[in-house]
Amino acid sequence: MGIDPHGYGEVNPRPAPLDGVRVLDLTNVLAGPFCCHQLAHMGAEVIKVEAPGRGDLARQLGADPELNAKGMGVSFLAQNAGKKSVTLNFKHPEGKALFLRLVETADVVVENFRPGVMTRLGLGYEVLKGHKPDLIYCAISGFGQDGPWVDRPAYDQIVQGVSGVMSITGDGDSAPLRVGYPVADTVGGMTAAFAVASALNARPRGAFIDCSMLESVLATMGWVVSNHVIAGVEPGANGNENPTSAPSGTFRTGDGLINIAANKDEQWVLLTDFLGLAALRDKPEYHTRENRKRNRMELRSEIEDALADRSARDLAQALNAIGVPAGAVMSVPDVLAHPQVAERGLMTHYADVPGVGHDIEVVNTGVKLDGTPLKVATPPPQLGEHAGEVWRSLGLSVEDIAALADKGAI
Repeated sequence: MGIDPHGYGEVNPRPAPLDGVRVLDLTNVLAGPFCCHQLAHMGAEVIKVEAPGRGDLARQLGADPELNAKGMGVSFLAQNAGKKSVTLNFKHPEGKALFLRLVETADVVVENFRPGVMTRLGLGYEVLKGHKPDLIYCAISGFGQDGPWVDRPAYDQIVQGVSGVMSITGDGDSAPLRVGYPVADTVGGMTAAFAVASALNARPRGAFIDCSMLESVLATMGWVVSNHVIAGVEPGANGNENPTSAPSGTFRTGDGLINIAANKDEQWVLLTDFLGLAALRDKPEYHTRENRKRNRMELRSEIEDALADRSARDLAQALNAIGVPAGAVMSVPDVLAHPQVAERGLMTHYADVPGVGHDIEVVNTGVKLDGTPLKVATPPPQLGEHAGEVWRSLGLSVEDIAALADKGAI
C-alpha cells in the first residue's frame, strides 16, 4: 500500500473503481454530500462547487461552535474528506459560463436543490447535456421531480414523518418517534450514489437520475410495506421487539440491555437449555413460533428473570458461541473503541487539518476492496481551497481568476 504524499496516511493500493471519473458536487448539508462522499471513496475526483462567501450550509453546523465559526463545522467534516472546493456564482453570467466549461470536463453532476432551481438558473439538464452529451446528471430531492409535493421543502425529519418511518419507530408509549440519526438523508444519498455508479457502467453513457428521498426510504422498508400490501397487516410500532419471531428483541440483564434473536426453533431450544428454562418448551403457549409471538411479553418476563444476575457482554459471547445470535446494546463511543471496528480501518485520521487547527478522524464507507478499506488522501477542504488548481486546469491565468473574483463570478 502506498503512502499519501500530502502526509495524511495510506492511500489505496491500486486504482479504485471510479478512478478517472470527475464529479461536480453542487450539494448541501447531507443527502447530496453523502452521495458524493461515497463516490470520492470509490476513487472519483469530486469537485465541490460552493456559493462564494458561505459555501455548504453544513460548514456552519455541528456540535463545535468554534469550528462552525471557521466554516469547518463537524457536519461538514463528516461527509467531505477527499473532495476539492471551488466557489462559483451561478447567477453571474461569467460564473455561469465558467461552470459550463467545467461541466465539459466532468462525467457527473450531482445537485440537491429544489426541483426547477437549476432550470431557472439556465443550467438544467437539457442545457448541460448540450455541452456534455454523455453527462450523468443526478438530482436528489425530498419527493422527486414531479408530483403534488414537488415544491415542498424537505428535511430529514419531514421525510421521516411522511414516509411512515416515525409511525413504526418506538413503542405504544413513545411512537411516533424520530430515528436517532438522519436516516432519510443518508438513505437518499446512498441510493443516489448507487444509481450514479450504475449509470457510469452503462454504454452509451448519459442519464438524468431523479432520486427521491421519500421513495428511497420506502424502498428500504420492504418488509413493512409488503406486510401491509400483501398480507394486509397494518404497520405498527413494536419498540425493541422483532414482530416476526419470539423470543427476539431486547432484554434486561444485570448490567444493561442485550439483543437476542432466537428466530429459529433450534435457537429457541439452545437458548432455553442455556438459561435453564427447558421447561418453558412444554408450555402450550410457547410450543410454536406463532404461539411465542402471541405470548411474547410473558415469555420476555421469564427470560429476563433468568438474565437478572448476568452481564450483557458476557452473555453475548456465550450465546454466540452456542449458536444463538446476541449482542450487548452499546453506545457509539463503546463500539468505535471496540477492536471489531477500531482494527478494521473504518476511520481515517488526518493530522493538523487546515482550517480546523487540530487532528480529526472521519468515517469512511464501511467497504473493503481486496481486503483494504477505501480511503481518501486529503481532509475536508476549506472553502475555495482548490480554486487556483481547478480554474487553471481550464486554461485560466492567475489574472483571469483574479478578474473573475473581483466581478463576483467566483
